Amino acid sequence: MGQENCTIVTEFILLGLSDVPELRVFLFLLFLLIYGVTFLANLGMIALIQVSSRLHTPMYFFLSHLSFVDFCCSTTIVPKMLYNILNKETTISFLGCMVQFYLFCAFAITDVFLLAVMAYDRFVAICNPLLYTVSMSQNRRMVLVSGCYLCGTVCSLTHLCLALEIPSYRSNVINHFFCDLPPLLSLACSDVTINELLLYIVATSNEVMTIVIILTSYLFIVITILRMRSAEGRRKAFSTCASHLTAIVVLQGTILFTYCRPGSGNSVDTDKVASVFYTVVIPMLNPLIYSLRNKDVKEALRKVVGSNSFLRSSLQGLADGHIAVIGHHCEHDDIDSPKEMFSKELSHAATEGDSFLFSELYMLTVVAFNFSLEIMQNQSFVTEFGLLELSENPNVQKIVCVVFLFSFIATVGGNSLIMVTVGKPALLGSPMYFFLAFLSFLDACFSTVIAPKMIVDSRYERKTISFEGCMTQLFAEHFFAGVEVIVLTAMACDRYVAICKPLHYSSNMNRLCGILMGVARTGGFLHSMIQILFTFQLPFCGPNVTDHFMCDLYPLLELACTDTYILGLLVVAHSGFTCIVIFSLLLASYGVILLSLRTHSAEGQRKALSTCGSHIAVVVLFFVPCIFVYARPPSALPFDKMAAIFYTILTPLLNPLIYTFRNKEVKNAKRKVWDRIMGACNER
Repeated sequence: MGQENCTIVTEFILLGLSDVPELRVFLFLLFLLIYGVTFLANLGMIALIQVSSRLHTPMYFFLSHLSFVDFCCSTTIVPKMLYNILNKETTISFLGCMVQFYLFCAFAITDVFLLAVMAYDRFVAICNPLLYTVSMSQNRRMVLVSGCYLCGTVCSLTHLCLALEIPSYRSNVINHFFCDLPPLLSLACSDVTINELLLYIVATSNEVMTIVIILTSYLFIVITILRMRSAEGRRKAFSTCASHLTAIVVLQGTILFTYCRPGSGNSVDTDKVASVFYTVVIPMLNPLIYSLRNKDVKEALRKVVGSNSFLRSSLQGLADGHIAVIGHHCEHDDIDSPKEMFSKELSHAATEGDSFLFSELYMLTVVAFNFSLEIMQNQSFVTEFGLLELSENPNVQKIVCVVFLFSFIATVGGNSLIMVTVGKPALLGSPMYFFLAFLSFLDACFSTVIAPKMIVDSRYERKTISFEGCMTQLFAEHFFAGVEVIVLTAMACDRYVAICKPLHYSSNMNRLCGILMGVARTGGFLHSMIQILFTFQLPFCGPNVTDHFMCDLYPLLELACTDTYILGLLVVAHSGFTCIVIFSLLLASYGVILLSLRTHSAEGQRKALSTCGSHIAVVVLFFVPCIFVYARPPSALPFDKMAAIFYTILTPLLNPLIYTFRNKEVKNAKRKVWDRIMGACNER
């Protein structure tokens, strides 16, 4: 490259993760959600360790510093990345680039050494438990943590000083989403062999040193655990170490792949994906790994969250923060105020302490949905869509109207009866029926999203739905469908525990019911947000008549005036793959249940098969049509209407009938409820 092409750079341009405009809002909301979870989880972990006396141990002292470093590392990268995604100008000043690189490098190296120190802490705790408190005294803990920060500072300063010595660059365009050293060195005009060699040596030395400490520590830990006579002691030791090992494997693996190989700057796209893991994903996963895998953290969290005053003040602060960030985007009158949205959810979240994380995720998703609706609603020339019914014959439409009207009434009535019946704890006080009541509620809501609009349209010649109404229907149907998929999985888990581990059924499932329902709600919101983001990217500027009786993804893809091949594949990869994987897991779980029935009596086998038969029938009716529609090459086929009728109309109708006719306990409970109703009427 000639010297005349080299210039002194005052600012750099970051190309980001992707140059596809259709993915802009999707990436923004995805990383905004991840950063929100990172922010909440890491600062929540720090606060939890500070306020909970049972976590005032050396292990959680190091964990609080790990959470702090993860939070700082993510904050160094993600906010600037989010800003660049939504703006055409993705520049960063030379000084800002150097500061970002220095902070990222310092926190990343500190993170690596902290994991090594935590491995040494586990070694002392398990191999020398009597000397643990003395060996890990407060002074020694401060020395170890200070050493981690010192190593991170020295290494990053070394790289920064050498990078500042580069006099000129061939270009100011960095093919990355943040200022990292390898892509920066690839733009230098001068010889940067020393920089690249030092980067390789420092990164490899740090990785080798920390990995040797970690492997040595865990080798002695495993030897000590295997010598333990108590099975409970072995289980507890493995449990406390498992979370640490998980964090180590994820972080060290991606750093080794990126920096500890020659010419790491050449595979730019691969390096971007790896960088997303150790800059964005891992800071989010670390607190979740330690909280979900650690009994002490979960117990401390349960006690702290048990205080309504603590929860209310925490959620109010979080709500105010989100309102400050997003509120200036909601200036139109047709979008609800974020303050009103948060106040409604805050009053509900404060009364149910165990679900505060899911409530916060819910609030983030609702605001993101309204925010994305405002951003994207003006990108389409189409203000309404036309819908086609099952048949253009007026006589057939009348028949369809009557049939689906009675089907809808039977669906709402049957599922409401299930909820009323199961709502009597004296009749059906079992986790299985708790899930059944929730499934009936979902079926009633799912049918209500589709059937009323379909019934009304069958009476009119012109069948239209507004753009906002179409997006709302799409969001609602995928939300309830996503929640139902997870609820059916939870019901399979319930049947597995009830049949394979009956002695622990009540204790395990009573504890898991609320958690599983929270996961279902959160999963449904995330699934529907992904689907709605796919659709928001589409420009509609031509025909607006969809060959369907409802707003669904494939018919809308057919109307888009752009190439939707990639988006179609993403829909298949997301919805279709999810349906296939969960359906396969459900079949495998029932295979395990059937194998376990070999040791049961004939009466026990009959009863177990009877309770499982209704669930299997529901699973087949729901998943087979969904797989047919979404797990195939993206295209809208005439058969999709019939398949959609199965999972939107017939399945919600048949579910209460299946559980009624296939389940003796439900029939007896319904009979008791009916007798009480008739008795009350006779008394009047």
